[in-house]
Amino acid sequence: MANFSEAEIREVVTRVLGNMQPAAPAPKDWDSKHYGSRKFVGIYDDMNEAIKAAEAGYRAVRAMSVEQREKIITEIRRLTREEAPVMAALGVAETGMGRVDHKQAKHLLVADKTPGTEDIVSNAKTGDNGLTLVEMAPFGVVGAITPSTNPSETVICNSIGMIAAGNGVVFNPHPNAIATSNYAVDLVNRACKLGGGPDVLVCSMVKPTLDSAAIMQSHPLIRLLVCTGGPGVVRAVLSSGKKAIGAGAGNPPVIVDDTADIEKAGKDIIDGCTFDNNLPCIAEKEVFAFNNIADKLIAAMLRSGAYLIDAAQADELAKIVLVEKTDKNGKVKKIVNRDCVGRDAAVLLEKIGVKAGKDIRCIVCETGFDHPFVQEELMMPILPIVRVKDIDEAIDLAVKAEHGNRHTAHMHSKNIDNLSRFARAVETTIFVKNAPSYAGIGFGGEGHATFTIAGPTGEGITSARSFTRQRRCVMADSFRII
Repeated sequence: MANFSEAEIREVVTRVLGNMQPAAPAPKDWDSKHYGSRKFVGIYDDMNEAIKAAEAGYRAVRAMSVEQREKIITEIRRLTREEAPVMAALGVAETGMGRVDHKQAKHLLVADKTPGTEDIVSNAKTGDNGLTLVEMAPFGVVGAITPSTNPSETVICNSIGMIAAGNGVVFNPHPNAIATSNYAVDLVNRACKLGGGPDVLVCSMVKPTLDSAAIMQSHPLIRLLVCTGGPGVVRAVLSSGKKAIGAGAGNPPVIVDDTADIEKAGKDIIDGCTFDNNLPCIAEKEVFAFNNIADKLIAAMLRSGAYLIDAAQADELAKIVLVEKTDKNGKVKKIVNRDCVGRDAAVLLEKIGVKAGKDIRCIVCETGFDHPFVQEELMMPILPIVRVKDIDEAIDLAVKAEHGNRHTAHMHSKNIDNLSRFARAVETTIFVKNAPSYAGIGFGGEGHATFTIAGPTGEGITSARSFTRQRRCVMADSFRII
Protein backbone atom coordinates (compact mmCIF):
# COMPACT_ATOMS: atom_id res chain seq x y z
CA MET A 1 0.00 0.00 0.00
CA ALA A 2 1.25 3.48 -0.81
CA ASN A 3 2.55 5.25 2.27
CA PHE A 4 0.74 8.56 2.05
CA SER A 5 0.87 10.81 5.09
CA GLU A 6 -2.27 12.39 6.49
CA ALA A 7 -1.03 15.78 5.22
CA GLU A 8 -0.64 14.39 1.68
CA ILE A 9 -4.10 12.83 1.74
CA ARG A 10 -5.63 16.08 2.97
CA GLU A 11 -3.83 17.99 0.22
CA VAL A 12 -5.14 15.61 -2.46
CA VAL A 13 -8.68 15.69 -1.09
CA THR A 14 -8.63 19.48 -0.81
CA ARG A 15 -7.44 19.76 -4.40
CA VAL A 16 -10.14 17.38 -5.65
CA LEU A 17 -12.91 19.12 -3.75
CA GLY A 18 -11.74 22.51 -4.97
CA ASN A 19 -11.73 21.73 -8.69
CA MET A 20 -14.49 21.17 -11.21
CA GLN A 21 -14.56 17.51 -12.16
CA PRO A 22 -15.81 15.91 -15.41
CA ALA A 23 -19.41 14.82 -15.15
CA ALA A 24 -20.60 11.29 -15.82
CA PRO A 25 -22.25 10.64 -19.18
CA ALA A 26 -25.96 11.24 -19.49
CA PRO A 27 -28.02 8.31 -18.12
CA LYS A 28 -28.70 7.06 -21.68
CA ASP A 29 -24.94 6.49 -22.06
CA TRP A 30 -24.56 4.03 -19.20
CA ASP A 31 -26.33 1.04 -17.71
CA SER A 32 -25.43 -2.10 -15.73
CA LYS A 33 -23.44 -3.52 -18.69
CA HIS A 34 -21.86 -0.50 -20.37
CA TYR A 35 -20.27 2.87 -19.78
CA GLY A 36 -20.47 4.87 -22.98
CA SER A 37 -19.08 2.62 -25.71
CA ARG A 38 -17.16 0.39 -23.29
CA LYS A 39 -18.69 -2.92 -22.29
CA PHE A 40 -18.09 -3.85 -18.67
CA VAL A 41 -15.86 -6.88 -18.00
CA GLY A 42 -16.97 -9.53 -15.51
CA ILE A 43 -20.72 -8.88 -15.63
CA TYR A 44 -23.02 -11.90 -16.12
CA ASP A 45 -26.71 -12.63 -16.65
CA ASP A 46 -26.53 -15.82 -14.57
CA MET A 47 -25.10 -16.11 -11.06
CA ASN A 48 -23.82 -19.62 -11.71
CA GLU A 49 -21.80 -18.34 -14.67
CA ALA A 50 -20.45 -15.49 -12.57
CA ILE A 51 -19.32 -17.91 -9.85
CA LYS A 52 -17.69 -20.18 -12.44
CA ALA A 53 -15.74 -17.21 -13.86
CA ALA A 54 -14.66 -16.04 -10.39
CA GLU A 55 -13.48 -19.58 -9.60
CA ALA A 56 -11.30 -19.55 -12.73
CA GLY A 57 -9.93 -16.16 -11.66
CA TYR A 58 -9.19 -17.49 -8.19
CA ARG A 59 -7.26 -20.45 -9.64
CA ALA A 60 -5.18 -18.05 -11.73
CA VAL A 61 -4.39 -15.75 -8.79
CA ARG A 62 -3.66 -18.73 -6.55
CA ALA A 63 -0.78 -19.60 -8.90
CA MET A 64 0.62 -16.06 -8.71
CA SER A 65 3.16 -14.77 -6.21
CA VAL A 66 2.24 -12.28 -3.50
CA GLU A 67 4.33 -9.71 -5.36
CA GLN A 68 2.21 -10.24 -8.47
CA ARG A 69 -0.98 -9.80 -6.43
CA GLU A 70 0.38 -6.51 -5.18
CA LYS A 71 0.94 -5.34 -8.77
CA ILE A 72 -2.75 -5.89 -9.43
CA ILE A 73 -3.66 -3.91 -6.32
CA THR A 74 -1.33 -1.08 -7.35
CA GLU A 75 -3.23 -0.81 -10.63
CA ILE A 76 -6.58 -0.83 -8.78
CA ARG A 77 -5.38 2.07 -6.65
CA ARG A 78 -4.16 4.01 -9.70
CA LEU A 79 -7.38 3.60 -11.69
CA THR A 80 -9.50 4.40 -8.64
CA ARG A 81 -7.68 7.71 -8.17
CA GLU A 82 -8.01 8.55 -11.86
CA GLU A 83 -11.66 7.59 -12.18
CA ALA A 84 -12.95 8.73 -8.78
CA PRO A 85 -14.80 11.72 -10.35
CA VAL A 86 -16.69 9.43 -12.73
CA MET A 87 -17.68 6.90 -10.06
CA ALA A 88 -18.74 9.69 -7.69
CA ALA A 89 -20.93 11.29 -10.34
CA LEU A 90 -22.38 7.92 -11.36
CA GLY A 91 -23.22 7.10 -7.74
CA VAL A 92 -25.18 10.30 -7.20
CA ALA A 93 -26.86 10.14 -10.63
CA GLU A 94 -27.99 6.54 -10.21
CA THR A 95 -29.05 6.53 -6.57
CA GLY A 96 -29.96 10.18 -6.05
CA MET A 97 -28.09 10.03 -2.74
CA GLY A 98 -25.04 11.79 -1.37
CA ARG A 99 -22.68 14.44 -2.71
CA VAL A 100 -20.30 14.11 -5.65
CA ASP A 101 -17.43 15.95 -3.94
CA HIS A 102 -17.63 13.77 -0.84
CA LYS A 103 -17.87 10.57 -2.86
CA GLN A 104 -14.71 11.60 -4.68
CA ALA A 105 -12.98 11.98 -1.32
CA LYS A 106 -14.19 8.53 -0.27
CA HIS A 107 -12.73 6.95 -3.40
CA LEU A 108 -9.37 8.60 -2.75
CA LEU A 109 -9.50 7.34 0.82
CA VAL A 110 -10.19 3.79 -0.39
CA ALA A 111 -7.40 3.98 -2.97
CA ASP A 112 -4.79 5.21 -0.53
CA LYS A 113 -5.68 3.64 2.83
CA THR A 114 -7.12 0.18 2.13
CA PRO A 115 -4.49 -2.40 3.20
CA GLY A 116 -3.05 -4.71 0.56
CA THR A 117 -0.79 -7.76 0.79
CA GLU A 118 1.24 -6.23 3.62
CA ASP A 119 -1.73 -7.05 5.83
CA ILE A 120 -1.20 -10.81 5.31
CA VAL A 121 1.34 -11.79 7.95
CA SER A 122 2.57 -15.29 8.74
CA ASN A 123 3.54 -16.39 12.25
CA ALA A 124 6.05 -18.99 13.39
CA LYS A 125 6.58 -20.67 16.76
CA THR A 126 9.58 -22.77 17.70
CA GLY A 127 10.24 -24.87 20.78
CA ASP A 128 11.74 -28.10 21.98
CA ASN A 129 9.37 -30.04 19.73
CA GLY A 130 10.19 -28.26 16.47
CA LEU A 131 8.60 -25.57 14.30
CA THR A 132 4.98 -24.58 13.67
CA LEU A 133 4.18 -22.14 10.86
CA VAL A 134 0.77 -20.41 10.63
CA GLU A 135 -0.07 -18.79 7.30
CA MET A 136 -3.11 -16.79 6.17
CA ALA A 137 -4.62 -18.59 3.19
CA PRO A 138 -7.43 -17.57 0.82
CA PHE A 139 -10.91 -19.02 1.15
CA GLY A 140 -11.36 -19.38 -2.62
CA VAL A 141 -14.35 -17.55 -4.06
CA VAL A 142 -15.96 -14.91 -1.85
CA GLY A 143 -19.60 -13.95 -2.31
CA ALA A 144 -20.18 -10.30 -1.41
CA ILE A 145 -23.33 -8.22 -1.03
CA THR A 146 -22.80 -4.46 -1.31
CA PRO A 147 -24.99 -1.43 -0.45
CA SER A 148 -26.41 1.48 -2.42
CA THR A 149 -25.00 4.02 0.05
CA ASN A 150 -21.32 3.40 -0.75
CA PRO A 151 -21.57 1.18 -3.85
CA SER A 152 -18.34 1.60 -5.83
CA GLU A 153 -16.34 2.44 -2.71
CA THR A 154 -17.34 -0.85 -1.07
CA VAL A 155 -16.70 -2.88 -4.23
CA ILE A 156 -13.20 -1.46 -4.60
CA CYS A 157 -12.34 -1.64 -0.90
CA ASN A 158 -13.55 -5.26 -0.69
CA SER A 159 -11.78 -6.18 -3.93
CA ILE A 160 -8.42 -4.85 -2.76
CA GLY A 161 -8.62 -6.80 0.50
CA MET A 162 -10.02 -9.98 -1.00
CA ILE A 163 -7.53 -10.05 -3.87
CA ALA A 164 -4.67 -9.32 -1.46
CA ALA A 165 -5.82 -12.39 0.44
CA GLY A 166 -5.73 -14.43 -2.79
CA ASN A 167 -9.46 -14.84 -3.42
CA GLY A 168 -11.77 -14.46 -6.39
CA VAL A 169 -14.95 -12.46 -5.81
CA VAL A 170 -18.59 -12.49 -6.89
CA PHE A 171 -20.66 -9.41 -6.06
CA ASN A 172 -24.43 -9.21 -5.76
CA PRO A 173 -24.83 -5.41 -5.59
CA HIS A 174 -27.79 -3.49 -4.26
CA PRO A 175 -30.36 -3.24 -7.09
CA ASN A 176 -30.51 0.55 -6.76
CA ALA A 177 -26.79 0.93 -7.53
CA ILE A 178 -26.09 -1.71 -10.17
CA ALA A 179 -24.43 0.50 -12.79
CA THR A 180 -22.15 2.20 -10.28
CA SER A 181 -21.20 -1.09 -8.64
CA ASN A 182 -20.56 -2.76 -11.99
CA TYR A 183 -18.41 0.16 -13.13
CA ALA A 184 -16.21 -0.58 -10.11
CA VAL A 185 -16.16 -4.32 -10.92
CA ASP A 186 -15.08 -3.49 -14.46
CA LEU A 187 -12.38 -1.15 -13.11
CA VAL A 188 -10.98 -3.93 -10.90
CA ASN A 189 -10.86 -6.34 -13.84
CA ARG A 190 -9.19 -3.76 -16.08
CA ALA A 191 -6.62 -3.19 -13.33
CA CYS A 192 -6.15 -6.93 -12.92
CA LYS A 193 -5.29 -7.34 -16.59
CA LEU A 194 -2.92 -4.35 -16.50
CA GLY A 195 -1.22 -5.89 -13.46
CA GLY A 196 -0.59 -9.19 -15.21
CA GLY A 197 -3.53 -11.08 -13.76
CA PRO A 198 -6.47 -12.88 -15.39
CA ASP A 199 -8.98 -11.00 -17.54
CA VAL A 200 -11.75 -11.68 -15.00
CA LEU A 201 -11.14 -11.94 -11.27
CA VAL A 202 -14.18 -10.23 -9.77
CA CYS A 203 -17.70 -10.69 -11.13
CA SER A 204 -21.16 -9.23 -10.81
CA MET A 205 -24.67 -9.47 -12.20
CA VAL A 206 -26.49 -7.57 -14.91
CA LYS A 207 -29.58 -7.71 -12.71
CA PRO A 208 -28.87 -8.75 -9.11
CA THR A 209 -31.93 -10.05 -7.27
CA LEU A 210 -32.85 -11.88 -4.08
CA ASP A 211 -32.83 -15.07 -6.16
CA SER A 212 -29.27 -14.47 -7.40
CA ALA A 213 -28.23 -13.72 -3.82
CA ALA A 214 -29.80 -17.01 -2.69
CA ILE A 215 -27.89 -18.93 -5.38
CA MET A 216 -24.68 -17.26 -4.28
CA GLN A 217 -25.29 -18.06 -0.62
CA SER A 218 -25.94 -21.76 -1.28
CA HIS A 219 -23.42 -22.42 -4.08
CA PRO A 220 -20.76 -25.00 -3.11
CA LEU A 221 -17.92 -22.96 -4.68
CA ILE A 222 -18.65 -19.97 -2.41
CA ARG A 223 -16.54 -20.49 0.71
CA LEU A 224 -17.01 -17.11 2.41
CA LEU A 225 -19.90 -14.63 2.42
CA VAL A 226 -19.41 -10.93 3.15
CA CYS A 227 -22.44 -8.69 3.53
CA THR A 228 -22.39 -4.91 3.87
CA GLY A 229 -25.99 -3.78 4.18
CA GLY A 230 -29.16 -3.59 6.20
CA PRO A 231 -30.32 -5.94 8.95
CA GLY A 232 -32.40 -8.14 6.63
CA VAL A 233 -29.64 -9.11 4.22
CA VAL A 234 -27.16 -9.52 7.05
CA ARG A 235 -29.52 -11.95 8.81
CA ALA A 236 -29.94 -13.92 5.58
CA VAL A 237 -26.19 -14.26 5.13
CA LEU A 238 -25.62 -15.26 8.74
CA SER A 239 -28.26 -18.00 8.43
CA SER A 240 -26.67 -19.45 5.28
CA GLY A 241 -24.65 -22.10 7.10
CA LYS A 242 -21.41 -20.77 5.59
CA LYS A 243 -18.63 -18.71 7.14
CA ALA A 244 -19.98 -15.17 6.97
CA ILE A 245 -18.84 -11.64 7.76
CA GLY A 246 -21.73 -9.29 8.48
CA ALA A 247 -21.52 -5.50 8.52
CA GLY A 248 -24.86 -4.36 9.86
CA ALA A 249 -26.75 -1.26 10.86
CA GLY A 250 -25.75 1.39 13.35
CA ASN A 251 -27.30 4.43 15.02
CA PRO A 252 -24.21 6.24 16.32
CA PRO A 253 -24.77 8.57 19.29
CA VAL A 254 -22.62 11.55 20.25
CA ILE A 255 -22.11 12.81 23.78
CA VAL A 256 -20.86 16.36 24.40
CA ASP A 257 -20.01 17.16 28.01
CA ASP A 258 -19.16 20.48 29.65
CA THR A 259 -15.39 20.00 29.38
CA ALA A 260 -15.40 19.82 25.58
CA ASP A 261 -14.08 22.45 23.19
CA ILE A 262 -17.60 23.46 22.24
CA GLU A 263 -16.78 25.41 19.07
CA LYS A 264 -14.70 22.53 17.72
CA ALA A 265 -17.28 19.97 18.81
CA GLY A 266 -20.03 21.82 16.96
CA LYS A 267 -18.01 21.98 13.75
CA ASP A 268 -16.74 18.39 13.99
CA ILE A 269 -20.23 17.00 14.55
CA ILE A 270 -21.69 18.89 11.59
CA ASP A 271 -18.73 17.91 9.39
CA GLY A 272 -19.18 14.24 10.28
CA CYS A 273 -22.98 14.22 10.16
CA THR A 274 -23.08 15.83 6.71
CA PHE A 275 -20.27 13.85 5.08
CA ASP A 276 -21.93 12.43 1.95
CA ASN A 277 -25.24 13.59 3.45
CA ASN A 278 -24.98 11.18 6.38
CA LEU A 279 -24.84 8.00 4.27
CA PRO A 280 -21.83 6.41 6.04
CA CYS A 281 -23.00 4.05 8.78
CA ILE A 282 -20.45 5.58 11.17
CA ALA A 283 -21.88 9.11 10.88
CA GLU A 284 -23.28 11.00 13.85
CA LYS A 285 -27.01 10.29 14.14
CA GLU A 286 -28.09 11.85 17.47
CA VAL A 287 -26.48 14.15 20.06
CA PHE A 288 -26.72 14.08 23.85
CA ALA A 289 -25.52 17.44 25.16
CA PHE A 290 -25.08 18.56 28.75
CA ASN A 291 -27.76 21.14 29.48
CA ASN A 292 -25.26 23.78 30.62
CA ILE A 293 -23.50 23.83 27.23
CA ALA A 294 -26.33 22.88 24.87
CA ASP A 295 -27.12 26.45 23.78
CA LYS A 296 -23.46 27.14 23.00
CA LEU A 297 -23.18 23.87 21.10
CA ILE A 298 -26.23 24.64 18.95
CA ALA A 299 -24.84 28.12 18.23
CA ALA A 300 -21.54 26.56 17.12
CA MET A 301 -23.44 24.16 14.88
CA LEU A 302 -25.34 27.03 13.27
CA ARG A 303 -22.05 28.78 12.54
CA SER A 304 -20.88 25.57 10.85
CA GLY A 305 -23.77 25.31 8.39
CA ALA A 306 -26.67 23.94 10.43
CA TYR A 307 -30.27 25.19 10.33
CA LEU A 308 -32.37 25.00 13.51
CA ILE A 309 -36.02 23.95 13.21
CA ASP A 310 -38.54 24.04 16.04
CA ALA A 311 -40.49 21.16 17.55
CA ALA A 312 -43.53 21.60 15.29
CA GLN A 313 -41.33 21.63 12.17
CA ALA A 314 -39.47 18.56 13.43
CA ASP A 315 -42.73 16.67 13.83
CA GLU A 316 -43.84 17.76 10.36
CA LEU A 317 -40.52 16.65 8.85
CA ALA A 318 -40.70 13.32 10.70
CA LYS A 319 -44.00 12.53 8.96
CA ILE A 320 -42.25 13.00 5.61
CA VAL A 321 -38.93 11.24 6.14
CA LEU A 322 -40.47 8.33 8.07
CA VAL A 323 -43.45 6.46 6.63
CA GLU A 324 -45.68 3.78 8.09
CA LYS A 325 -45.53 0.21 6.86
CA THR A 326 -47.56 -2.82 7.91
CA ASP A 327 -45.54 -6.02 8.33
CA LYS A 328 -46.73 -9.55 7.60
CA ASN A 329 -48.08 -9.83 11.16
CA GLY A 330 -50.26 -6.76 10.74
CA LYS A 331 -48.08 -4.58 12.94
CA VAL A 332 -47.61 -0.99 11.80
CA LYS A 333 -44.13 0.44 12.16
CA LYS A 334 -42.23 3.46 10.90
CA ILE A 335 -39.57 2.99 8.25
CA VAL A 336 -37.25 5.39 6.50
CA ASN A 337 -38.60 7.05 3.35
CA ARG A 338 -36.05 5.96 0.75
CA ASP A 339 -36.79 9.05 -1.34
CA CYS A 340 -35.29 11.16 1.44
CA VAL A 341 -32.17 9.12 2.24
CA GLY A 342 -28.92 10.92 1.45
CA ARG A 343 -30.63 14.08 0.17
CA ASP A 344 -29.27 17.58 0.73
CA ALA A 345 -30.49 19.45 3.81
CA ALA A 346 -31.98 22.18 1.58
CA VAL A 347 -34.04 19.58 -0.31
CA LEU A 348 -35.42 18.19 2.97
CA LEU A 349 -36.19 21.68 4.30
CA GLU A 350 -38.14 22.50 1.15
CA LYS A 351 -40.48 19.63 1.98
CA ILE A 352 -41.68 21.62 5.03
CA GLY A 353 -41.75 24.95 3.20
CA VAL A 354 -38.38 26.28 4.34
CA LYS A 355 -36.04 27.89 1.80
CA ALA A 356 -32.38 27.54 2.77
CA GLY A 357 -29.17 28.69 1.12
CA LYS A 358 -26.51 26.42 -0.35
CA ASP A 359 -24.39 26.96 2.77
CA ILE A 360 -26.90 24.99 4.87
CA ARG A 361 -25.58 21.44 5.29
CA CYS A 362 -27.54 20.04 8.22
CA ILE A 363 -30.93 20.30 9.92
CA VAL A 364 -30.74 20.36 13.73
CA CYS A 365 -33.56 20.27 16.24
CA GLU A 366 -34.09 19.75 19.95
CA THR A 367 -36.14 16.66 20.74
CA GLY A 368 -36.94 14.27 23.54
CA PHE A 369 -35.29 10.88 23.75
CA ASP A 370 -38.34 9.06 22.34
CA HIS A 371 -38.52 11.14 19.16
CA PRO A 372 -38.18 9.02 15.99
CA PHE A 373 -35.23 11.14 14.84
CA VAL A 374 -33.34 9.75 17.84
CA GLN A 375 -34.54 6.18 17.60
CA GLU A 376 -34.31 5.58 13.84
CA GLU A 377 -31.16 5.51 11.69
CA LEU A 378 -32.22 8.08 9.07
CA MET A 379 -29.07 8.36 6.90
CA MET A 380 -29.98 11.99 6.22
CA PRO A 381 -28.40 15.27 7.37
CA ILE A 382 -30.92 15.59 10.19
CA LEU A 383 -29.48 15.75 13.69
CA PRO A 384 -31.63 15.64 16.84
CA ILE A 385 -30.19 17.10 20.05
CA VAL A 386 -31.29 15.79 23.45
CA ARG A 387 -30.41 17.75 26.59
CA VAL A 388 -29.09 15.76 29.57
CA LYS A 389 -28.22 16.82 33.08
CA ASP A 390 -25.00 14.86 33.60
CA ILE A 391 -22.74 12.08 32.34
CA ASP A 392 -24.84 9.35 33.95
CA GLU A 393 -27.95 10.35 32.02
CA ALA A 394 -25.94 10.94 28.85
CA ILE A 395 -24.40 7.46 28.88
CA ASP A 396 -27.67 5.77 29.80
CA LEU A 397 -29.59 7.39 26.93
CA ALA A 398 -26.77 7.12 24.37
CA VAL A 399 -26.37 3.38 24.98
CA LYS A 400 -30.12 2.87 24.63
CA ALA A 401 -30.24 4.93 21.40
CA GLU A 402 -27.43 2.83 19.92
CA HIS A 403 -29.79 -0.16 20.25
CA GLY A 404 -27.05 -2.66 20.99
CA ASN A 405 -25.68 -2.58 17.45
CA ARG A 406 -22.19 -1.99 18.89
CA HIS A 407 -21.27 -0.22 15.67
CA THR A 408 -19.97 3.32 16.30
CA ALA A 409 -20.16 5.99 18.99
CA HIS A 410 -18.63 9.43 19.46
CA MET A 411 -17.80 11.76 22.32
CA HIS A 412 -16.44 15.27 22.72
CA SER A 413 -14.82 15.77 26.10
CA LYS A 414 -11.56 16.51 27.89
CA ASN A 415 -12.59 14.38 30.87
CA ILE A 416 -10.73 11.07 30.63
CA ASP A 417 -13.01 9.42 33.16
CA ASN A 418 -16.13 10.34 31.17
CA LEU A 419 -14.57 9.18 27.91
CA SER A 420 -13.54 5.88 29.44
CA ARG A 421 -16.92 5.28 31.07
CA PHE A 422 -18.81 5.80 27.82
CA ALA A 423 -16.41 3.64 25.81
CA ARG A 424 -16.83 0.75 28.26
CA ALA A 425 -20.61 1.13 28.41
CA VAL A 426 -21.37 1.40 24.70
CA GLU A 427 -19.00 -1.40 23.53
CA THR A 428 -18.94 -0.22 19.91
CA THR A 429 -16.53 -1.39 17.21
CA ILE A 430 -15.52 2.24 16.59
CA PHE A 431 -15.30 4.94 19.26
CA VAL A 432 -14.25 8.38 18.04
CA LYS A 433 -13.12 11.01 20.53
CA ASN A 434 -12.96 14.76 19.76
CA ALA A 435 -13.10 14.40 15.96
CA PRO A 436 -15.62 14.02 13.13
CA SER A 437 -16.97 10.50 12.65
CA TYR A 438 -14.97 9.86 9.48
CA ALA A 439 -11.75 9.87 11.53
CA GLY A 440 -12.89 6.39 12.57
CA ILE A 441 -12.21 5.04 9.07
CA GLY A 442 -8.85 6.74 8.62
CA PHE A 443 -9.88 10.10 7.13
CA GLY A 444 -8.12 12.57 9.40
CA GLY A 445 -7.40 9.79 11.90
CA GLU A 446 -4.83 7.03 12.15
CA GLY A 447 -5.58 3.55 10.89
CA HIS A 448 -6.69 1.95 7.65
CA ALA A 449 -9.90 2.55 5.72
CA THR A 450 -12.82 0.20 5.20
CA PHE A 451 -16.48 0.38 4.26
CA THR A 452 -17.27 -3.05 5.71
CA ILE A 453 -17.42 -2.69 9.49
CA ALA A 454 -18.26 -6.11 10.85
CA GLY A 455 -19.68 -5.62 14.32
CA PRO A 456 -22.21 -8.50 14.36
CA THR A 457 -19.60 -11.13 13.46
CA GLY A 458 -16.68 -9.57 15.31
CA GLU A 459 -14.12 -8.89 12.58
CA GLY A 460 -14.46 -5.16 13.20
CA ILE A 461 -12.62 -2.88 10.79
CA THR A 462 -12.14 -5.44 8.03
CA SER A 463 -9.00 -5.69 5.93
CA ALA A 464 -7.24 -8.29 3.79
CA ARG A 465 -6.56 -10.60 6.74
CA SER A 466 -10.31 -10.69 7.50
CA PHE A 467 -10.80 -12.58 4.21
CA THR A 468 -8.30 -15.33 5.00
CA ARG A 469 -8.34 -18.59 6.91
CA GLN A 470 -5.50 -19.85 9.08
CA ARG A 471 -3.50 -22.87 7.96
CA ARG A 472 -0.94 -24.53 10.23
CA CYS A 473 2.13 -26.45 9.08
CA VAL A 474 4.07 -28.42 11.73
CA MET A 475 7.60 -29.84 11.52
CA ALA A 476 8.17 -31.95 14.63
CA ASP A 477 11.65 -32.11 16.20
CA SER A 478 13.28 -30.13 13.39
CA PHE A 479 14.10 -26.62 12.18
CA ARG A 480 14.97 -25.21 15.57
CA ILE A 481 18.49 -23.89 15.62
CA ILE A 482 18.89 -23.06 19.33
